[in-house]
Amino acid sequence: QVRIVESGGELVQPGGSVRLSCTISGRGFDFSKYGMGWYRRAPGKERELIVRMSSRGKVEYADWAEARYIISKDDAKNTLTLQWISVRPDDAAVYYCNMHPPCPDCWGQGTQVTVSP
Repeated sequence: QVRIVESGGELVQPGGSVRLSCTISGRGFDFSKYGMGWYRRAPGKERELIVRMSSRGKVEYADWAEARYIISKDDAKNTLTLQWISVRPDDAAVYYCNMHPPCPDCWGQGTQVTVSP
């Protein structure tokens, strides 16, 4: 069974920066063979994809997302990161990582980003 743990969410001021991480573990799970993605769920909205990275490292953004998000991965550590600067109030959300397409039963708890002066 795959286990996903996100971390790094915090209270951040508008204009600040955020760096999120997630670690994926599981018996027999080969992180390097999967496309991965970062998702978010803003208050009152559905969870949505922000950006994804193929197993070969190709990056694609959701139509609404801007290239200000930087996604990276470390196959040796089974870790995916997401960082961005110029945080805005509408960045406030719970952020999740998962495979892409997502594994429906693998969602972690997510990590909360709160934006406030």
